Amino acid sequence: MQPTTEARRWIVAGRVQGVGYRPFVFRLARRLELRGSVRNLTGQVLIEAAGPPSRLDAFSRALVAECPPLARPKVLQVETIAGIDAERFEIAPSLATPQSRVHVPPDSDLCEDCRRELQTPGDRRYRYPFINCTQCGPRYTLVTGMPYDRANTTMAGFELCPRCRAEYEDPANRRFHAEPVACPDCGPRLTFAGPGRQICGHSALDAAIRALRQGQTVAVKGIGGYHLLCDASDPSAIARLRSRKLRPHKPLALLFPWAGSDGLDAVRGELQVDDAAGQQLLAVPRPIVLLRRRPDSQLPDGIAPGLREIGAMLPYSPLHHLLLDALGSPVVATSANVSGEPVLTDNTQVEARLGQVAHAFLHHDRPIARPADDSVVRLVAGKPRVIRVGRGFAPLELELPAPLPRPLLAVGGHTKNAVAFGWDRRLVLSPHIGDLDSARSLEVFEQVIGDLKRLYGVVPEAVVCDAHSRYASSRWAAQAGLPLVRVWHHRAHASALALEQGPAQRWLVFAWDGVGLGEDGTLWGGETFLGSIGAWRRTGRLRPFRLQGGERAAREVWRSGASLCWETGLEYPFVLEQGDLLRESWKRSLNAATTTAAGRLFDGAANLVGLLACATHEGQAGMQLEQVADGSAGPIPLPLQQDADGLVTTDWAPLVQALADRGTPAATRAMQFHQSLACAIVDQATCFRERDAFERVGLTGGVFQNKLLSELATSALEAAGFEVRLPERVPCNDGGIAVGQLAEAGYGHG
Repeated sequence: MQPTTEARRWIVAGRVQGVGYRPFVFRLARRLELRGSVRNLTGQVLIEAAGPPSRLDAFSRALVAECPPLARPKVLQVETIAGIDAERFEIAPSLATPQSRVHVPPDSDLCEDCRRELQTPGDRRYRYPFINCTQCGPRYTLVTGMPYDRANTTMAGFELCPRCRAEYEDPANRRFHAEPVACPDCGPRLTFAGPGRQICGHSALDAAIRALRQGQTVAVKGIGGYHLLCDASDPSAIARLRSRKLRPHKPLALLFPWAGSDGLDAVRGELQVDDAAGQQLLAVPRPIVLLRRRPDSQLPDGIAPGLREIGAMLPYSPLHHLLLDALGSPVVATSANVSGEPVLTDNTQVEARLGQVAHAFLHHDRPIARPADDSVVRLVAGKPRVIRVGRGFAPLELELPAPLPRPLLAVGGHTKNAVAFGWDRRLVLSPHIGDLDSARSLEVFEQVIGDLKRLYGVVPEAVVCDAHSRYASSRWAAQAGLPLVRVWHHRAHASALALEQGPAQRWLVFAWDGVGLGEDGTLWGGETFLGSIGAWRRTGRLRPFRLQGGERAAREVWRSGASLCWETGLEYPFVLEQGDLLRESWKRSLNAATTTAAGRLFDGAANLVGLLACATHEGQAGMQLEQVADGSAGPIPLPLQQDADGLVTTDWAPLVQALADRGTPAATRAMQFHQSLACAIVDQATCFRERDAFERVGLTGGVFQNKLLSELATSALEAAGFEVRLPERVPCNDGGIAVGQLAEAGYGHG
């Protein structure tokens, strides 16, 4: 006969802290009239409950099936226990445990319940910029230690008032154990700092709104750092921001007001928003989504010079909602940083470093534990692809195919840096840090490594870096005092894709990017690999050429254009100062490194079609080439050559004369260039299929951020019978390379 009462214990892991999971378990148990408790362990939740077996069965199912939206629970263990000495169900005090399975929750956007309160006159949190509950608000940028309790957050210094304390302790309240809970009486406050004055409270918000309406640039402190805001409809305000920030051409993201029944009306008024784009704009991370302008858009060209796409996002914090509700129109919202560095988070530091950029500052006194820039998404080949992992997505966790033999730290590349920790079957990728060219970037790089190590309780036994010894991340790794594994750059790109996209015994991966050190000492960037993680064989490439000017060519794109012409015996069509001397230097291979980089090929193409001679930001040439492409001239066949070792080379030479043909519109030449390279990818894949077996074709590396190339290549490959994969959650650029480094070191020989 089945007993009328029994007791069970559950160990639940996954994302179960900082997401309202304990309050959910409490209410569920009370609803089912169970006795027992729920408590936080270090990274897990321990539940003990007693009651009729049928109710315990229902309880067990609901722990996953009915969990809060932000939770991602995994039941690790269920067992029957002797009994429970409890009269009712309670939330017990947290307990630190040595076996850490921590899941640090990402920051979350403002939930609908809190937004209604924010906008309801008479509510005690009406227009309070720091309203939150268990289902919204800061997490990763707030937590200072685990388990996730208020004492282990940057809210520890804000003592709860009696009314907030009552909500925090009331099981029926959605702020029950919401660690960042606060109100105007006990929580963080705003301060407006302008020339010679400081204003606090709601008046600070009003002062910032007035400044923005007057065309000023205001640095506004958000969840993961500061934004520089200005009126997106004011060309003069945009020009002043660009001039002061020394950012002449790099596109600026826009923050749109929440409008209409679904919040998207303001975005729809200026940009093309289909269902997939709308879903991304409204997704919990609230990323920046790259969208095409509408033909009738009134947005100034200065937002994204030379581009038809604009990065758009919706308000994700209560402060942003308040600002945009008052303004009623979009604002520029670009990261408040010195170019390439991590976003600034400290009140004093932002005034000192950006005092010549912003006219005023809207601060608050809730400390930010660590920076988290906005995430960026682009819809490519029918799916959202993360271009930058940041607020809302990070820390990004992936499940590894098998336990790692030892805990590892992978330190990423030099640009778009992000780091990754791997242990057991877990991999955690940090948010975007930035380019490691400055002291502050290195300071944040070290802080993020230290914070993740402490929060997750992981002690790495080896460090993994790029094979290029001059990268700042590689220099740091070499001095870390741990066994060092160096991984070739493009193998890491291939492995990052293979790891994310799941099991496949054998891949054919096109790894195309700017430049990375190749295994023969030249600069690679147009490579094709056959194999799997830790066992890649380079089977293809783009034709190598000597690149005049070395590293300077990344910005001075005319050097790529000239080098392509000289390599194919053509005259460079533009006037060059000291052109004869430069060409002679190129002939002698003086300051002219050999490269196969697809990124430099795109730079040269943009230059030859007449778009630009010099770039002011990374990727500008390729972005403009993609955006201008139009028409259907048809691809130019690119010959394949095979050497004695079986290495297949795609010869791009037939493209050069067509690119320089001024009798053909630039848009047509740009489209023909993209079509030709897409067909060249199919030609290589077809060639390899005839001699080797593989299951999937992968496209990765920074060049495949290019939507046009990726979609042309994907369509052509699928038409030829190939299964094609591109990265989705892990950036295809160097922001995801730490994932590949860790995979190569963990499952191969590096």
